[in-house]
Amino acid sequence: MAPVQNHPNGTYKVSKAAEKGENKAFVTFLGGGGDYVKGVVGLAKGLRKVNSAFPLVVAVLPDVPQEHRLLMVQSGCILKDIDWVQPPKMDKSIGWAHEHFAINYSKLRIFQFEEYSRMVYFDGDIQVYGNVDELFELPNGHLYGVLDCFCEWHHSPQYKIGYCQQCPDRVQWPAGMGQPPSSYFNAGMFVFEPRQATYDDLINTIKVTPPSSFAEQDLLNLYFRSIFKPIPPIYNLLLPMLWTHPENVELDKVKVVHFCANGSKPWRYTGKDENMDREDVKMLVKKWWDIYNDESLVSYKKPLTANVGGKFVQTPELKLVPKDLSDKEKRGLRPMVTGVVKVPVS
Repeated sequence: MAPVQNHPNGTYKVSKAAEKGENKAFVTFLGGGGDYVKGVVGLAKGLRKVNSAFPLVVAVLPDVPQEHRLLMVQSGCILKDIDWVQPPKMDKSIGWAHEHFAINYSKLRIFQFEEYSRMVYFDGDIQVYGNVDELFELPNGHLYGVLDCFCEWHHSPQYKIGYCQQCPDRVQWPAGMGQPPSSYFNAGMFVFEPRQATYDDLINTIKVTPPSSFAEQDLLNLYFRSIFKPIPPIYNLLLPMLWTHPENVELDKVKVVHFCANGSKPWRYTGKDENMDREDVKMLVKKWWDIYNDESLVSYKKPLTANVGGKFVQTPELKLVPKDLSDKEKRGLRPMVTGVVKVPVS
């Protein structure tokens, strides 16, 4: 099914504000009450440190607790409530590459944010170490992302023959396996134009497309394959690239780092997992913590309060994020806690 970038009737009237580029933003996604809120707070502070001109919007699922919402607002985030997107039923013989991938279909809700003419999506385990505002100036009509690496995809046919799009000349795609795979981007970061029509078509595509191990990432690659344009890996350095393709990495030029390797999440980092004792990994994790702990990057210095069920709830200190509950919360969903966030005048 072809992607719908414009209105179904073939025309799309862009607002004057959108033409001027006034409504652009970074966006990320958060669900549950686990420790990923630390990643979102770190990302917000990272964007502030590099003096980005654009805000960070967080698409939050109903089970994100109020104290985590307040922490994100305190860090300057714009919160937008979204509802769940039901994942397709997965064949148990295939299974998700990671258990939490089923929730990622709800990330597709960001395509409904039509008040923005252009958005740059970042996963919560990403940090920016350089200003990337130029991404908003890329030509319209395409989805942009960074090519993924297959060298640690043990389940894939690419891995079995040693093929990787990061080094296509090393192993040629065998003629007996048909056409080589299309360019495949890592969906932890991509540049897109929100359209309700695109969202609707993506949901319809889910209904007629068999699910696969990498959930919404596989879906997005299938859906946008005809208009996808690759951008340099400096905009989404997948951490395993440091040891799988060091020849393709110029670390001093990298602007965006994706802590997607096992054991690499800075807020959980111990250095004991495979490849985590590397000096370059230690350096990048330290830089993440330097940003996260920088109190000068907090948007609101005073604690925020919210009226929840007639009681006022105050944000904890920024460093006192609740203990990781992600494993427990995978077993069930919690009801949404509603309330009006009171933001002090700065």
